[in-house]
Amino acid sequence: MSFYSNKRNVIKLLFAALLLLCLIGASLFFYSANLIAGIITLILPIAILFIATIFLYPRFGFLAAFVANYFALGVARYLPAPLGLLVDGLLLLTWLSVFFSQFNKKVEWRKARNGLTIVAIIWYAYALFQLFNPQAVSIVAWFYAMRGFSLYMLLTAPLVFLVFNKKENMEQMLKLWAWFTLAAVFKGVMQHTIGPDPWEQHWLSVIGGKTHILPQGLRIFSFFPDASIYGGSMGFSGIVFLIIAMYTPNTLKKIFYLIVGFSAFYAMLISGTRGAIAVPFAGIALYAILSKKVKMLILGSLICISVFVILKYTTIGNSVYEIRRFRGGLEADNPSLVVRKENKKLLKAYLADKPFGGGIGSAANWGMRFSPGTFLAETPTDSWYVQIWAEQGRVGLFLHISILIYILSHCSWIIMFKLKSIELKGKASALLAGMFGVMAASYSSGALGQLPNGIIIYTSMAFIFMMPEWEKTLESNETSTKT
Repeated sequence: MSFYSNKRNVIKLLFAALLLLCLIGASLFFYSANLIAGIITLILPIAILFIATIFLYPRFGFLAAFVANYFALGVARYLPAPLGLLVDGLLLLTWLSVFFSQFNKKVEWRKARNGLTIVAIIWYAYALFQLFNPQAVSIVAWFYAMRGFSLYMLLTAPLVFLVFNKKENMEQMLKLWAWFTLAAVFKGVMQHTIGPDPWEQHWLSVIGGKTHILPQGLRIFSFFPDASIYGGSMGFSGIVFLIIAMYTPNTLKKIFYLIVGFSAFYAMLISGTRGAIAVPFAGIALYAILSKKVKMLILGSLICISVFVILKYTTIGNSVYEIRRFRGGLEADNPSLVVRKENKKLLKAYLADKPFGGGIGSAANWGMRFSPGTFLAETPTDSWYVQIWAEQGRVGLFLHISILIYILSHCSWIIMFKLKSIELKGKASALLAGMFGVMAASYSSGALGQLPNGIIIYTSMAFIFMMPEWEKTLESNETSTKT
């Protein structure tokens, strides 16, 4: 094969020529004191190489979206740019690369034909239907809000089935997630001990101070959008990696995952997010059921009951503000809880004759941005499910909860009755327990659909759906090796 018949060598040659032209062009711009044009010209070949790599390797595009998903909103605090849209762009670019890859290699679309893809399509179809909701006040608000509600699920889950569908891909995701969690913990500890940096302080002064600066101290948010999402995400990571550690035979990896898990729980504690405590409670409860072991059921029940009793009926740890704050969340007369109950009464009366809600993007932050002064924009939802109820009505809430129940049931059935591999059962149980914990915590927060939790959860769902197929492949490989 000649040099010029090798496609990749031709691409390298063209890129080298482009790089040389950009260097010459940047030099001319700098010489003429046009600094911005010079910098853009220097960045151009890197952007082109990045996009070309995605089209050559769609899996790289998904990994790039996964990384951006974790850091984009935090970096946006330092750069005045809508970096949340970067995740959308990378996912769409990866989908384009999948479509174009058909010219060289047949795409096995059948891999994405399953129940998870179907419910993702149904949920997004309902979001499209909301465009015709007569109560909706802003199409722009719909565009921004529907991304977290339904678009990410539609773009992520089928993409995992198509390009990120091997057991080693799951291991890759878990390692990235573990290191990202440690980075989030480190940044949170810095805020807790040293204080916020100038950019974070500006955010607190302009937006976040009302909910994050309390008389007792700062609610920690790390590089996440807010403390609520940070606490929920750390609880999610904590329960997942502690369970995975139990099923990791390699001693060094086991220690690493234990460090990640306990560090994440510490970060959850200092976040001051009371609703996040539901993540380990619900996660441990589901894991105990999935194990199908009486001892684990008893142990899980004892852990949950003991922690609840200590927080509810004792003063143990009251000298620590973070524990005191979590304990306050269990009090029936908690001022925050009282206000939430009153808001729900107002919403119930308003939504009585609106079965499809007030329109996606009409409540919470997007409502305050695009339709300020309206009832839904001015009435806090404080919960993922209440926000869906407010914006998409009782029909949308019923559909959403039905989809979550289907996914939880199907994944539980796979773990309890389909999988035989101890390793796969353990990792699937860890992922599902973490997901269920976030779903439970979303009763009092918006953790479920927010970056970075949403895409991690949809990826985890797809992995569990694929595990029976992975197990068959492993068994066939072992059989062929023996013969």
